[in-house]
Amino acid sequence: MATALNRGLRSGIRLIAAGAEASKPASRGFHATGVKRMGGHGHDEPYYLHAKHMYNLHRMKYQGLKVSLSVIAAVGIGIGVPVYAVVFQQKKTASG
Repeated sequence: MATALNRGLRSGIRLIAAGAEASKPASRGFHATGVKRMGGHGHDEPYYLHAKHMYNLHRMKYQGLKVSLSVIAAVGIGIGVPVYAVVFQQKKTASG
């Protein structure tokens, strides 16, 4: 048993020594990649013009009506969905 352990230790030490000699020294540095060029999406002006005036909210027609309806809808969904979920759960447990 001692010889097997001795052989295993020697081969392990040999592997570690060979690995240390073969490894290259690490080099640290800063590397940046180039600018990504987007094929058909990013900078095709004739095909992608809708974003140029997308957020001109002051020029929106019926701005007050659209914004107020959007806010009312969002608040209604935010309140209605949890209330419906609670009522649904309570109906399920009450029927059992």
